Amino acid sequence: MPTNKMILGFVGDLASGKGTICRYLLEKYGTHSYRFSTMLRDVLKRVYLENTRDNMQRLSTVMRENFGQDIMSKVIAEDVKNDPNEIVAVEGIRRPTDITYLEKNPGFHLIYITGDSKLRWQRLVERKENPDDAKKTYEQFLKDEQAEADRLIKSLGAKAEFKITNNGTFDEFYRQMDEILKGIRHASKN
Repeated sequence: MPTNKMILGFVGDLASGKGTICRYLLEKYGTHSYRFSTMLRDVLKRVYLENTRDNMQRLSTVMRENFGQDIMSKVIAEDVKNDPNEIVAVEGIRRPTDITYLEKNPGFHLIYITGDSKLRWQRLVERKENPDDAKKTYEQFLKDEQAEADRLIKSLGAKAEFKITNNGTFDEFYRQMDEILKGIRHASKN
């Protein structure tokens, strides 16, 4: 990976806005993003299984148990390495092993996105990204946050270089991201 590449790694609570911020970065800065769940969705689609949160978690466990805890990290690191853009985003970091290869790059910055749990649950239900999301109760949402794939997010977020709290408007959310980018660029010039 070139050392001048800026890699923004997003760890975030369920429905905190990781995808939203990556779409913003694409629109404003031309940033390409990679999601850990994309490779899982690709496999599930190929084997004609539904893209539910449960299926993705089970597939992730099988892959990591059989091919190493860092298998998904290797795939993402290769994708990032081959991306020609100056700024690359990685969405959906959940475990320390997810950044094993990315953090070796001096241009890597871990960013934690969080927000009020009720607000995040409402977003999840409204966006209907997975077939089982539309009817999810708040209690089920809180239980999902305790699943194996999501348990380590808060502790990994505590180690992040930057934190974004997404409880307000899109403009407020985007402004926080712009300030982080401004700070990273300023620090890299010194």
